Amino acid sequence: MAERTKEMKFDDIIAKVKECGKKTVAVSVAQDEAVLQAVMEAKKRGIADAILVGDEEKIKVLADKIGMDLSQFEVINETDNIAASLKAVKLAHDGIADMYMKGIIDTKNFLKSVLDKEVGLRTGKPLSHVAVFEIEGMDHLLFLTDVAFMTYPTLEDKVNIINNAIPVCKACGVELPKIAPLAAVEVVNPKMPETVEAAELTRMCEAGEITDCIIDGPLSMDLATHPEAAYHKGALDRKIQGDADVLLFPNIHAGNMVYKTLVHMTNMKVGGILSGTKVPVILTSRSDTFETKVNSIALAAVVAEELKKVQ
Repeated sequence: MAERTKEMKFDDIIAKVKECGKKTVAVSVAQDEAVLQAVMEAKKRGIADAILVGDEEKIKVLADKIGMDLSQFEVINETDNIAASLKAVKLAHDGIADMYMKGIIDTKNFLKSVLDKEVGLRTGKPLSHVAVFEIEGMDHLLFLTDVAFMTYPTLEDKVNIINNAIPVCKACGVELPKIAPLAAVEVVNPKMPETVEAAELTRMCEAGEITDCIIDGPLSMDLATHPEAAYHKGALDRKIQGDADVLLFPNIHAGNMVYKTLVHMTNMKVGGILSGTKVPVILTSRSDTFETKVNSIALAAVVAEELKKVQ
């Protein structure tokens, strides 16, 4: 049985990108200083080249400000934000770019380009977000889903969220991810629908209806992430005993609160992408740090390589 690579960190992800060969990211409405800094650093580290689509004059002003040599990048001039997003996403749709990144365009219009019927990145699957954490004190990467996109996932949605997360795990060295559908308790309670759905996901995995992973739920957060809790609670018969790779949240509120708690209260590194698309989509927030943006580009690059195996 394949096991996760416990020592894998973001530095290892970046090293893996170099083994795969440098990727190319298409940036939608690229006249954004923070995004330009991130793609400049990604190129410097050998993670990815970039095609910058947007207002060329504004891009030049920002590039001069941050000391970015634009001669190293392809720039496609398009002053209209909507048209720029469609030109950028078409690069990914046509295979010219390996991933697609949001610049200074509102999320609604960016997602419209992702879902465009003619030039977008639809696969027929629902989209979901996967955040990958490297947390000081943990010996492995921790995957959180969905913390940013699906609001109140149904059972069917949760199956799709799991299937979207698996290629991300594999790209990061986790061949058979342990997935914990979270709830407040670790037993089924008919009055708590999250526990019933968690148990059904577990059954589906055992029946071979969900593959390439191990699912054990419902699980409380402590049982999912702390081996000592499994020991003290007498849960040593569980398939997951504090060693979950993936935390599957019952709704966006729970996921988003845990995400922000980890970001603001732990020493960590994080990257995140949208999955379920033809190529990985980098949907970073303006509040995300420079390092998070670079990590997200690196994560998208290894996932892009992984997706080649299944497409």
